[in-house]
Amino acid sequence: MSDQSDENFDLAALVQKRQGEKSALFDKHINPKLVQVLRTIGFDRNYVRGEGSYLWDEAGNKYLDCLSGYGMFNIGRNHPVIKKAVCDYLDLDDPWKIQMGTTLLPGLLAERLLSLVPHMEKVFFTNSGAECNETALKFSRCATGRERVIYCERAFHGLTYGSLSMNGCNSFRDGFVSFLPGPVPVPFNDLEALEAELKRAPTAAFVVEPVQGKGVYPASAEYLLGAQELCRKYGAKFVLDEVQTGMGRTGKLFSFQHVAGLEPDMLLLSKSLSGGMVPVGAVLMKNETYQRVFSSLDRCVVHSSTFCQGGLAMACGLATLHILENEGLIENAAKQGQALRDGLCAMIPKFDMLKEVRGQGLMIGIELGAPKGLALKSGWALMHKADKGLFPQCLLMPALDKHHILMQVAGHHMDVIKLLPPLALTGEDVQWFLKAFEEVLAEAHKFPGPIWTTAAHLVKFAAKA
Repeated sequence: MSDQSDENFDLAALVQKRQGEKSALFDKHINPKLVQVLRTIGFDRNYVRGEGSYLWDEAGNKYLDCLSGYGMFNIGRNHPVIKKAVCDYLDLDDPWKIQMGTTLLPGLLAERLLSLVPHMEKVFFTNSGAECNETALKFSRCATGRERVIYCERAFHGLTYGSLSMNGCNSFRDGFVSFLPGPVPVPFNDLEALEAELKRAPTAAFVVEPVQGKGVYPASAEYLLGAQELCRKYGAKFVLDEVQTGMGRTGKLFSFQHVAGLEPDMLLLSKSLSGGMVPVGAVLMKNETYQRVFSSLDRCVVHSSTFCQGGLAMACGLATLHILENEGLIENAAKQGQALRDGLCAMIPKFDMLKEVRGQGLMIGIELGAPKGLALKSGWALMHKADKGLFPQCLLMPALDKHHILMQVAGHHMDVIKLLPPLALTGEDVQWFLKAFEEVLAEAHKFPGPIWTTAAHLVKFAAKA
């Protein structure tokens, strides 16, 4: 029976036969609103292959991927070491997830992670970044006996109910009625505001991103060290969400390693931990927190998940760490990130609407600002009156269409473009991007011009949405 089944199922043939139906199937069965948006902004491409930092469409056009699946593909798409690890794992016939038993690979990956963060002592594996934040929320409350949790304005920690309760963007919260009691927002990079809230009432944890994903706002070293000190002073857990900044993205294995003396109580990892191949996450913590949660034998599975510690995810995690250690990708992220920021900063004097370039490693935010020239100023004002977040998209559309570069807007209602390319980005890729972006900016400073025609089209679409 199994042999017959193997002969009848041909995944490659199925994909080849129905490759052109992606949008139609998504439209009919999954998310028609997303398909409508992609068609409107010209992002409904039929990509048929991904490798390293690049994508290819059905016509054979090559694209530079500066989105990386929201930061999943730090080591690049379909890395050969990851592909081999997947095949090797499947050949093992691993008896994974016995549930009432232990398996090898989770222990090996936990051992490896803890060797890289020596002040941590235990790991809890999850299936996503949102699950990491849910775990941190539960564990910090259990460890302290407190309900209150502080998070930052503009924060993004996931979209499940606990993580959504710590989400600083109302665009994600609207329509979902009430949230968990306890989470309280404070301004980012503001120690006085943080201490005021910590003083106000006993607090379980302060959860923060070292570089905020929405808008790409880096925390200062003084802020992170000060926040750590305040958490110690008031008995709150200091939780660093490195779901997007971790795994080499910022030019260090973990972003907190840029700051001497920084030792969070919990460290949250996900996205690229498996090289983007398999859903996985990890919460690193100290023994003190673990002991409070798993406090007795009958609580040994008080927090768990059916698919956590999945064998394939663990194998890919081990392979990803091997790649990062041996291929110089972290050092390359620092080098090419600096080259990108330097090249972009050099454009600021040339272009009225290029306001600021910021970031860390290959996590970069490009902020646009209102122009001074009368014609451009009026166009900018009209567009922002209709929708405060559409203008950056007007630059992304020609960047994709004419220059084959895929990017994203950094968040709702902000004039920030976000770059998250794979860490294997080359010097040639940097020049490809800088040349293209300069041309797009030059077109944006022509009024009237094609970019402003695109802007008018998007305004009409937004009005109908």
